[in-house]
Amino acid sequence: MAADLLYYEDIELGRSLPLGSRTITAEEIVAFARLYDPQPFHLDEEAARATPLRGLAASGWHTASLMMRLYVDGLLAGMASMGSPGIEQLDWFAPVRPGDTLTGTFIAVGKRVSKTRPDMGLLSIVIHLDNQHGTRVLEMRATALCATRERAA
Repeated sequence: MAADLLYYEDIELGRSLPLGSRTITAEEIVAFARLYDPQPFHLDEEAARATPLRGLAASGWHTASLMMRLYVDGLLAGMASMGSPGIEQLDWFAPVRPGDTLTGTFIAVGKRVSKTRPDMGLLSIVIHLDNQHGTRVLEMRATALCATRERAA
């Protein structure tokens, strides 16, 4: 592993790390929905107005995919990542509309070195996405696995 990567020891508890931003288009919303979540409020503006969402909105899974891309580009690609055993919680708080700009933030809220694998740290993380109005649209709580400097040695 490269020396310039972030290791478990480099991740500070409670520090917010920006993950960047991405603006979503109607075309992206519809294209994702056609492939993975073909419900009327993700596919067609007119049909979507008649639903509780009252207009075209991105699939929650599309929003989660955008969050993952921001996480990879903004942090994970430069981290000694060892994957993840899973997500504890994933919440969607508000619809994501065409033209929304989503900004991601990463926060480590807990950390410990594995008892059985001292070359691996476990990070309890929160990642959230906010739109351009400061409205939280998604929050994920998960565990991230990250190599320790012992593994790099």
